[in-house]
Amino acid sequence: MKRLSVLGSTGSIGTQTLEVVRAYPEDFKVVVLAAGSNVDKMEEQVREFHPKLVCMWSEKAAADLKNRIADTGISVVPGMDGLLQAATFEQADVVLTAVVGMIGIQPTIAAIEAGKEIALANKETLVTAGHIIMPLAAAKKVPILPVDSEHSAIFQSLQGSKREEIKKILLTASGGPFRGKTRKDLEHMTVQDALNHPNWSMGRKITIDSASLVNKGLEVMEAKWLFGVERKDIEVVVHPQSILHSAVMYRDGAVIGQMGVPDMKLPIQYALFYPDRNPMEGNDMDLFQVGSMTFEKPDIQTFRGLQLAYDALDAGGSMPTVFNAANEMAVAMFLDQQIRFLQIPEIIEASMEQHKVIENPDLGKILETEQATYDFIKGKTW
Repeated sequence: MKRLSVLGSTGSIGTQTLEVVRAYPEDFKVVVLAAGSNVDKMEEQVREFHPKLVCMWSEKAAADLKNRIADTGISVVPGMDGLLQAATFEQADVVLTAVVGMIGIQPTIAAIEAGKEIALANKETLVTAGHIIMPLAAAKKVPILPVDSEHSAIFQSLQGSKREEIKKILLTASGGPFRGKTRKDLEHMTVQDALNHPNWSMGRKITIDSASLVNKGLEVMEAKWLFGVERKDIEVVVHPQSILHSAVMYRDGAVIGQMGVPDMKLPIQYALFYPDRNPMEGNDMDLFQVGSMTFEKPDIQTFRGLQLAYDALDAGGSMPTVFNAANEMAVAMFLDQQIRFLQIPEIIEASMEQHKVIENPDLGKILETEQATYDFIKGKTW
């Protein structure tokens, strides 16, 4: 039985992870749950799964939850200190990190140093600190198993092959709700328009990132670190049906990919059971129903977030942190209806233009860069 620490348990990935646990109660035991501020959802999860430790990022939420579950005797801890306890909890074997944003970096590092197996669903960890995370994981002999659909597909497509045999990674993208739109079309798109993803059920932030193609830029950065390839060896392919979740082209021209219905529980379950595969009810794909699949080049003129991601990756050092932090704040502003959709890449670009790259930043410099980017955005009128 694997004992799990689920960071981000009330979010989209976290709740689907717990669905997998429900399906295989003899294989998994949840020993830690961690979330942001959703006390109602967390109380439900605590009473169902009976963890040993619970963390709430919000101190107010932690105090509220502590009162609600006082009858259970379960410890409740707040903030970053609590998240670090959750990531390093002695009884946990696997830490699934699905928290949103750069707060995922420190607990991931702590979990690796504690020798925990990592199921990674937090893009920002590798985008901003891949140069720290991957060597540390190698030194500690800690596996990092990707939970993102695309990176899981690449990981699966690499099984039994040598990394030096890779010619190119084909990273697929659905195109999001605005695929085929022009910049003029995008000028008046609302939050609700952007949240209306055609294929996937995801959290609000990642759904907006999908609409802007920033998400695909983050995934390119993540793939570079996960699979030890260069940006030139990663090709983004728009595939609106979301059946081929990504693929690897080998040096002999063979292309091996992973297909399946759009269901995040599949990559979650694969990471948790790796290297084994277990049944998943209702997840069979009917090729006759699929009928056909199409592929397109991404429109990086209209969706400039992807091009800016390429620019950030090429600049290296601290620039991916600027890209990520600026996007986080811009998306939050868009969700609060403070800016228009097309201002998201404008804010990212302005933030990148004012930044002087720090080569090989340590964790302190990464966090300083994040805060400096937030301060820059807050200090301007958009």
